[in-house]
Amino acid sequence: MSNNNLKAITFDLWDTVFIDDSDEPKRMEKGLSTKPVTRRNLVADFVSRHKDLSRDTIDAANDIMDAAFRHVWYEQKITWTVKERLEILLKGLGLVLPLNGFDELIRQHEDMEVDISPAIAANIADALSILSERYLLGVISDTIITPGRGLRQILEKYDLLKYFKVFIFSDEVGFAKPLPIVFEAAAKELKVELSEIVHIGDREEKDVDGPHAVGARAILTTVIKDRGSERTKADAICTDYKMLPDIISQIN
Repeated sequence: MSNNNLKAITFDLWDTVFIDDSDEPKRMEKGLSTKPVTRRNLVADFVSRHKDLSRDTIDAANDIMDAAFRHVWYEQKITWTVKERLEILLKGLGLVLPLNGFDELIRQHEDMEVDISPAIAANIADALSILSERYLLGVISDTIITPGRGLRQILEKYDLLKYFKVFIFSDEVGFAKPLPIVFEAAAKELKVELSEIVHIGDREEKDVDGPHAVGARAILTTVIKDRGSERTKADAICTDYKMLPDIISQIN
């Protein structure tokens, strides 16, 4: 652990460690549909086994569910689990749970990015290796489709899981960034003060405003995607993970 005032670093995952949708070209090579199309096909096939409904009706219900999920995520800072989303969707279509095959439908959704995984950011593995020798590392990530269980599996695939001591996933704690509770939970599990944490992520509201609100520091990463670095209030910007250890030393 570092002797400086920063003792811990927490990382967002999507578009910070994992390159979102970089699994889509892999799916195409295998002759598979995109993830959104596949998810809708899975739901349509499942519904058709239990009730005679048109595909337009099923897709319209999916549209409503997706809009409701985004509203709850952004306004209430909660990410419904796949199980919760599918339960609401099916009940809205007049299906009464439990239904045969429902658990398998959930698994097919949750494991899609585990089975064919996104790529990781350039130089992130080397950065984590260096930083883990100096600081405690943790993950603070919202879960949209793949749950915390699956995200751990993807990290393990790339031999990155070993670097992290703590995992705060929105499906497991019940709340999403930028709510203080997720950063407070990380600090408690890492056994450090919030002021001793620097959080790294790609979204201003979630990964910069969130940690700043609880007295932690923040680094905006543009390694994968630049979501407005010219307007950021972050303590630093990282454009290449080769530079990350030095950037954190400079913050200290």
